[in-house]
Amino acid sequence: MQPIPALLTTLLLLPLVLSGQPQMLELREASLGCERMTSALSFSKANNWAGVAGCRHSQINYQGHRSYVRDYSEKDRGHILILEILEDSVSKYAHATEDQDNQVLEMNSTPKSRNPTALASSYGSPGFNLLRLELEGAQELVAQLKAKGRVSEAGDLLYQLQSQMANASFTLKLLADSDQHSFRALHQEVDVLEGQLNECEREKKQEEASIQPDPQLPLGSCAHGGLQRVSRPLVVQLNWRGFSYKAGAWGRDSAANSASSLYWVAPLRADGRYFDYYRLHKSYDDLVLLKNYEQRKVGYGDGSGNTVYKNFMYFNYYGTGEMAKVDLSSNSLVLRRPLPGATYNNRFSYSGVPWKDLDFAGDEKGLWVLYATEESKGNLVVSRLNASTLKVEKTWHTSQYKPALSGSFMACGVLYALRSLSTRQEEIFYAFDTTTGQERHLSILLDKMLETLQSINYCPSDHKLYVYNDGYLINYDLSFLTLKHRMRRPPAKNPPGAQGPPKAVKSNKPSGL
Repeated sequence: MQPIPALLTTLLLLPLVLSGQPQMLELREASLGCERMTSALSFSKANNWAGVAGCRHSQINYQGHRSYVRDYSEKDRGHILILEILEDSVSKYAHATEDQDNQVLEMNSTPKSRNPTALASSYGSPGFNLLRLELEGAQELVAQLKAKGRVSEAGDLLYQLQSQMANASFTLKLLADSDQHSFRALHQEVDVLEGQLNECEREKKQEEASIQPDPQLPLGSCAHGGLQRVSRPLVVQLNWRGFSYKAGAWGRDSAANSASSLYWVAPLRADGRYFDYYRLHKSYDDLVLLKNYEQRKVGYGDGSGNTVYKNFMYFNYYGTGEMAKVDLSSNSLVLRRPLPGATYNNRFSYSGVPWKDLDFAGDEKGLWVLYATEESKGNLVVSRLNASTLKVEKTWHTSQYKPALSGSFMACGVLYALRSLSTRQEEIFYAFDTTTGQERHLSILLDKMLETLQSINYCPSDHKLYVYNDGYLINYDLSFLTLKHRMRRPPAKNPPGAQGPPKAVKSNKPSGL
């Protein structure tokens, strides 16, 4: 930042040229001291403070001699006016620099102020704006005096002074632009590092959870505080029909306390819509080794919303808004029933997963179907079904637009909705509790191997998610928040070990159909 120190030195030497008096030796020495100190000015805070301090000392000496110059050269008002303007510029530069340093130091010490706009405001402060205006005013005045020929004896110095003032104004602008750019780049680097740190912490927690899992809940029990985290994905294998069959579903019997060890796999045709075949495996080993399986043909399913509940498979009947029920023991269609108000033929399917108008789910609380209606304007609707008759027992309406979701599942009567964050990560961001009718937002990350999750089925028997991911069979372990983590300490007035009565939760009871 060289032009500004040179400008300060020049304006302090200006009285010597204008007055021509050798008695100004002390002022000359003071100005040379200012020049030596201000020449060390740089962008560092320590040097800025040193330079400003030196200029202030010289400014005091300069003010002490100004009255002498005025008395000696009273007849040349133009010279005096220049001195007054330049003197004010020196003072304002010192104060503006001090204010700017204080603001930068304050921003550096306050994490919330790490914002490029905050730094820009420091260069837009009244002190710096006034300094710019004074420099521009001094330039105009010098130009006017030169045009009127009132300063002929200081012409060379005025030419030099005018050039240095222009350089000083330009330097102020460069200083503001450069610091804003550097601060913005630093801010971006810090954000990247913070993101990497958060990712490392999340991976560490997942590894610790896999090594030391939470105490297992009793099968079929919902005595927990909701979903807490999801493990890393475990790739079981590619579906039995091949890589071209990217859409489909798979899993276990989703009924609570089911003694069945059956695994089922139902890839759709390559068009991603028609469900015609499925396989049953009696054990996990049989599934992995592709042996001891039974292959069945259905020929009338639509989409990948299948689930198995109490040895029956439920799915959307092809081209209709009807629910279908097939007995796995005999592979026979035992029931078809329309779902009141449900849209179909890909009207409100999930994002990136076409033809999934009806999404069936089973958990500890029963059999469910997730869908959308014209009345709900495409928002996700949850209905609990009678597993025997497929009649709707109760219905809940959520605030989430179904085509904006990438998928959903049920666990302990709670709906969990997902959305895509990238081609390799999903977020479980929304939960709706059908027991209380209350919804909440959360953020549980779920890594995926490929881009699209065509189906998600929860199994209460092992607390796993069975996911069909672009043709691959994937599963995840779920961890639930234990109640001891949610308990609040009793008030101090209660006896030791006593707990206050639980607060009543206002329930938003939905209407049944």
